[in-house]
Amino acid sequence: MASLYLLLLLPLFLALILAATITESKSFSTTVKAPYPGHKPDKLTHLHFYFHDIVSGDKPTSVQVANGPTTNSSATGFGLVAVVDDKLTVRPEITSEEVGRAQGMYASADQNKLGLLMAFNLVFTKGKFSDSTVAMYGRNPVLSKVREMPIIGGTGAFRFGRGYALAKTLVFNITSGDAVVEYNVYIWH
Repeated sequence: MASLYLLLLLPLFLALILAATITESKSFSTTVKAPYPGHKPDKLTHLHFYFHDIVSGDKPTSVQVANGPTTNSSATGFGLVAVVDDKLTVRPEITSEEVGRAQGMYASADQNKLGLLMAFNLVFTKGKFSDSTVAMYGRNPVLSKVREMPIIGGTGAFRFGRGYALAKTLVFNITSGDAVVEYNVYIWH
């Protein structure tokens, strides 16, 4: 009889221990209402500016730093890597007001079509977004009329930023290689 009680009580005892263990364990994630003081999440900001990629002249803003063994014979320049510190302006003219810099690098990463891997920080230097940055990382199929690239983060006003950038080439000088690209950037932050 005692062994029958033991057989009936043992599963009940084990269930109580298991329940106590489950209620005391912590979750691996939690939802945070305000990730840091003063953060008001999910505001959409639209930025519009012009990107000036200068590869020619005495002071280029885009400098080739590496080539692959077949870069020069590749139809797409596959393997080319350039480091960039391009001016961002309010109008297409390079003399218009500078609002920031595009700093980072791009690489020709497609063997079949002209496509660049872009890894840029858009560093803002004027206005209410001064000292804030936006991180853009993605594929840029440069021959497409409009290209979309992801925004994967930011700092300052754009902390926790996410969104996308639309790029449209306005001017490409076939002789010099210089370009002016219009950007429309949409950022949730």
